[in-house]
Amino acid sequence: MKKENKLHTTIMLIVIVVCFQLTGCASPKPVLYPNAHLKSVGQVQADQDIAECQKIAEQYTSSSNTGKNIAKNTAIGAGAGAAGGAVAGAISGSAGSGSAAGAAAGATIGLIRSLIRGNEPNYTFQNFVDSCLRDRGYESSGWD
Repeated sequence: MKKENKLHTTIMLIVIVVCFQLTGCASPKPVLYPNAHLKSVGQVQADQDIAECQKIAEQYTSSSNTGKNIAKNTAIGAGAGAAGGAVAGAISGSAGSGSAAGAAAGATIGLIRSLIRGNEPNYTFQNFVDSCLRDRGYESSGWD
């Protein structure tokens, strides 16, 4: 039984580390339409302008999910997992351990979901950056 718990803990830690690595590297940014302005300034200057517009937008808006939202979603996942685990555990005769396993699984799912979504800029932030870029002569075709 102890070996099984260590295995579950190890698997959960690996999943969390992988999620941090996946979500930490790639943040969406605007995709620019190749209009005359982009062609005249080049991609290097456009990337600098995108970075500047994002920095300005961060001063006036919230760019993505906050730590508060991540904690909330993790707690909701844990609660839902505990409830589901308790039901499954009651059917098999061990509601307590089923509840604990369900809570751990639910918390992990809630955390992973929040981390993945945490990298997605919110709508207001995107619009702010798009407006800034439009003022500089660019045309945003969307975010990728």
